[in-house]
Amino acid sequence: MIRAKKKIFYRNGQKLDLGFVGDVKNVDSKTLKSAINNGRIPVISSIGVDGRGKIYNINADTVAAEVASALAATKLILITNVRGVFDKNGKLISVINAQKARRLIRNGVISGGMIPKIRFALKALKEGVEKVHIIDGRIPHAILLELFTDVGIGTMVER
Repeated sequence: MIRAKKKIFYRNGQKLDLGFVGDVKNVDSKTLKSAINNGRIPVISSIGVDGRGKIYNINADTVAAEVASALAATKLILITNVRGVFDKNGKLISVINAQKARRLIRNGVISGGMIPKIRFALKALKEGVEKVHIIDGRIPHAILLELFTDVGIGTMVER
């Protein structure tokens, strides 16, 4: 399902080898669409294979964003263990656009593990996904509450 390439890391100008950590090279959207059109629900692991058969572990949010882009999905839902994106006062941001998200990263308001989630969300939006939701999966019925209430329970990222 996922064609991978080795992820290259640099720290202080030094190339680091983290073993079998990869990035998505491409997604086999034809196979995915075929499965969906035949009434199947694909369960996709965040593991990819390169052209030589080497297996790589890939960040799950990366895979989710790439799959959503490849399928031209309307929505991408990232389920995590935090409520979403918070402003500088610690208040949940219900809706954020790409420009504001990039500004909050630059200003250090969005930090830590939320930075890659937002970057993957922005990449998915750029590649055609209409909306990305970041929600806390520990909340009962989180997806329903996010999608079917006026305000939602997490952060919706839009263009």
